Amino acid sequence: MKKLAMYVFIDALGWEIFQRYGFLEKLAPNSRKLKTTFGFSSAADPSILTGRYPDEHLHWSSFYYDPENSPFRGMQLLAKLPPRIFDRWRVRHNLSKIIRRVHSYTGYFQLYSVPFAYLPYFDYLEKKDYFVPGGILATDTIFDWCVNHQIPYYCSNWRHSEEQILLENKKIISEGQAEFIYVYLPKLDGVMHNHGPFSDETQSKLKYLEEQTTKLYQFASSIYDEVSLYVISDHGMAPVTGSHDLKRDIEALGFKYGLDYVAFYDSTMARFWWLNKEAESAIMDLLRSLDYGYIVSTEELKRLRVYFPHRKFGDVYFLMNEGFLINPSYMGLSEIPGMHGYHPDAPHSYSLMLSNRDIPEEIESITDIRKTMENELAK
Repeated sequence: MKKLAMYVFIDALGWEIFQRYGFLEKLAPNSRKLKTTFGFSSAADPSILTGRYPDEHLHWSSFYYDPENSPFRGMQLLAKLPPRIFDRWRVRHNLSKIIRRVHSYTGYFQLYSVPFAYLPYFDYLEKKDYFVPGGILATDTIFDWCVNHQIPYYCSNWRHSEEQILLENKKIISEGQAEFIYVYLPKLDGVMHNHGPFSDETQSKLKYLEEQTTKLYQFASSIYDEVSLYVISDHGMAPVTGSHDLKRDIEALGFKYGLDYVAFYDSTMARFWWLNKEAESAIMDLLRSLDYGYIVSTEELKRLRVYFPHRKFGDVYFLMNEGFLINPSYMGLSEIPGMHGYHPDAPHSYSLMLSNRDIPEEIESITDIRKTMENELAK
C-alpha cells in the first residue's frame, strides 16, 4: 500500500484566524490549538522542524550582537548616503542579495531597515538553509531524520512563488515515490501584515489556499492509496492597535549608541546590550515606566525556553503588549495592520494543526509537530 504524509505549512495561519473564518473543516475535521515559541519565524520554524525549543536548537533572533565577527563592517559608510534612496525597500532588498552572494548565505537574509551605521555591531544567524539536511548544526531536523532513515521525501523550495511550489509538489506526487512532502505556503503572512488578519484580503487568500490544498490532496489521493493530511503553521497574527517610538525615547536619555549601549529594535521587541552601568540604570528605569510593554524576566525566559547563558541575543528584552508596535523599528519604518512576535500566551499568538487523522492529546505545541511526522512515517 502506497502511503503519503502530506504536511501543508501555511505561514501565520493562527488559531484565532481559524476560529473566525474556518479552514478545510470537511477535509481536515480534526483541529488542535498549538502554542508557539517566543520570538519570530527565525525561532518558530526551526522549532517545528527539530521538535525542540530555541534553547536547544539555538536559532532565535536573526540579528545578534557580535561586532568582532560582523559581516557588515564598513557598511556604516552607507549611512552618509541619502536616506531617501538607500532606505527604500527595493534598494535594501537588492543590497541584501549582493551581501548574500558575497558571504555565500543559503538561508533567508534581509537587511530590513537596520540602520547602516549600526549594522557593524551585529552578525546574522540564518546563514544556512535549515530546510535542507545539515542546516541546523545544533541538532537534527525532520529532513535529517528522513535521510538517516532512508525515507524518500520532498520539501518545497521557499524561494519560489506559491504557484510554482504547488506545481512542483504536484510533480513530485505524480511520481509516487515520496512518502513525506512538506508544502510551504508563506504568502498569507504578508497579506495579513499589509491588510490585517481580519480583512477582506485575508479572507480571499484563505479561500485560495483552501482551494489549492484541496486540489493537491485530491490529486495525491488519485496516486496514493492513503494520504495523511496535516495543515500546520508557525504562529498567528494580531491586529495592530497602536505604536510607540521607543527608539526616540531611548535616544532622548542622551547616551551614545555603541559607547554606552547597543540596541536592536524588532517590530514587537527591543533588545539591549549594556556597555556601562550608568546607561543600564537609566534605560532600565525608563523601560520599567512604560505601560505599553514590559521587561521579560530571566525566570520567564527560562520558562519559555529562550534563555541563553551568553549575551549575544541581548542582556535585556523589552516586549510590547499584544497589538502594539515599536515604530519606527529596524524591521520597518511605518505602522502596518498586522503583526506577530508577541508573548506566546497572547490570544493571537497561537498556531494550529488541522488533520484528517486523529490528533493525540499530547500535541500541544509547535515543538510537538515533529512527533506526528515521525509517527506517520513509522507506520
